[in-house]
Amino acid sequence: MSNIPEKMKAVVCHGPKDYRVKDVDTPKADAGEVVIKVDACGICGSDLKVYHGADMYWAGEDPWLKAPVIPGHEFYGTVVELGNGAGELHGIEVGDKVTTDQINPCGNCRYCNTGKYWMCQVHNMYGFQREVAEGAMAEYMKFSNQSKIYKVTEGVSEDEASLIEPMACAVHAVQRASIEFEDFVVLAGAGTLGLCMTQLIKLKTPKKLVVLDANDKRLEAAKRFGADLCMNPTKEDVVEEIKSLTDGYGCDVYIDATGNPEGVKQGLEMIRKLGRYVEFSVFGQETTTDWSVIGDKKELDIRGSHLGPYTYPVAIDLFERNLVSAEDIVTHSYKLEDFQDAIEMAQDSEAIKVSIKP
Repeated sequence: MSNIPEKMKAVVCHGPKDYRVKDVDTPKADAGEVVIKVDACGICGSDLKVYHGADMYWAGEDPWLKAPVIPGHEFYGTVVELGNGAGELHGIEVGDKVTTDQINPCGNCRYCNTGKYWMCQVHNMYGFQREVAEGAMAEYMKFSNQSKIYKVTEGVSEDEASLIEPMACAVHAVQRASIEFEDFVVLAGAGTLGLCMTQLIKLKTPKKLVVLDANDKRLEAAKRFGADLCMNPTKEDVVEEIKSLTDGYGCDVYIDATGNPEGVKQGLEMIRKLGRYVEFSVFGQETTTDWSVIGDKKELDIRGSHLGPYTYPVAIDLFERNLVSAEDIVTHSYKLEDFQDAIEMAQDSEAIKVSIKP
């Protein structure tokens, strides 16, 4: 491995709130595999849910999260080692800045075999399953031979590169919304993903874009990114406000990026009959609602949004052309050894995106 050390520093998740910075073996590239030196890794909302022990990750005899594991699925880095044939397979060279989808697809299931790799039946995700998909909160990281690897172009800044994964997910969510020129769009949630979506929705030029969030600082950022109106649901009746702005009908499109069950109920109330509802959030608890609203009362078009399939090149291109930005989104960065400080800041209302830079 030439100048690559045998050992590296990494954050290792052993259980809820049991994360340790340790010396571990540096990964080595086998045939078709790629090892990168990690330049940055963001802390996602799902990382926080894992940290706090959300049942969806930890429950059951065979939990989805396989600890001990190195977390981290929002990343980019520099290629330092190519396994046999990896350069030709992925079209990259040592020294290239790269990233990959957060999913490590199996390549054999019905979804992978029909081009729908993001719904892979095995569904190993970088940062969630030990050995098969170790994450990027480490000095080095390995991509599998099934990974879809993308070059990060020179026109993309460091902060933008660290935001490629969230932006790619946001692109997919906005695509799922099928936004038209005459649509009145409500986006709930102005965290990292919400602020990425705000920029993308504005590029779709809907008739009106309203962003909702309980954090006024984030609403200010959404306004700078192009929201026509920003509302705080803890300070005003946003359902009544939206209905009053739409002659009593409600919004045409509602996108939920809150991660809060209340965002679901709120959206179903304020969306018009025959509207399009996009659910992006990852919830830390079970979310229930009156399904008769979806069917009998409104005949809604409910669409899920998962990961960023085929959208990484789109996100990179939009950053390259300065059509979207990481400004005001990447707010804090920490060294690997300061992981505990980083995780605390990621939960602070003053922060939006916190990244770790080994």
